[in-house]
Formats: sequence, structure tokens, C-alpha cells
Amino acid sequence: MTTYYRSEVTSIGTDATEMFDGGVVIFFGEPCPAELAEVSVVHTVAHHHPQRDPQPGDLLRVGDSEVIITEVGEIASHNLRTLGHFVVYSDPEDSQKILPGAIHAAGTLGLPAAGVTIELIEGK
Repeated sequence: MTTYYRSEVTSIGTDATEMFDGGVVIFFGEPCPAELAEVSVVHTVAHHHPQRDPQPGDLLRVGDSEVIITEVGEIASHNLRTLGHFVVYSDPEDSQKILPGAIHAAGTLGLPAAGVTIELIEGK
């Protein structure tokens, strides 16, 4: 399995826990606007830009937590490349329409700590 994107968590916003509890995780690369930092997992890109776009079947690993990507919104890849920004909805309802900048995933991510690695890994 090939890792095509890697970054490191630098901070967790004070309101990010509430988002995690609701199955929504907002990732934002540095520099992150202050108003978004409060609800985001802020990270610094260690592996420059993604070597390819996220696709269904790929694995998102955050520390020891892993989810499988099931759907990718039409601008999610662009946001990831330009801002390090992506929003993950864990186990969304079947009827939930994907937002343009969102990624839907099967499974649940745990709340990471600063220093944890974020990886996007090519699916089989």
C-alpha cells in the first residue's frame, strides 16, 4: 500500500471535540485562519502535495485510527492540494448528499493529539 499524502497534526481546536462526537472532522493545513482553527485539526504538510487525488477505497489513517473513503466531493481534492483542507464525515446516512468539499468514510476517527501523523494511503 502506497502513502500518497502525509502530514502532522500541530493543534486541535477547542471545539473540534464536539465535531468529532458528531462524526465530522475538519482538517486544515497551516496557516489556518483563527476562526477555523477552533473547530479544526490543524496540520503541517510533511509530504508536500498529494501525489494523486483521494478516491473511494483509499485509507485515511490518523494516528492509530483508520477509515475507508467511500465518496469524494468534487472540490475536495482541490482543497486538499491548495489548503491542506478536507472535511471527513464518518459513517454518514445513506441519504446524506455529499458536499463539494467533503469526504465520506466508513468507520470512526479518534481525536488525535499534536504530533500524530495523518496519511492518505492508496486502496487495493
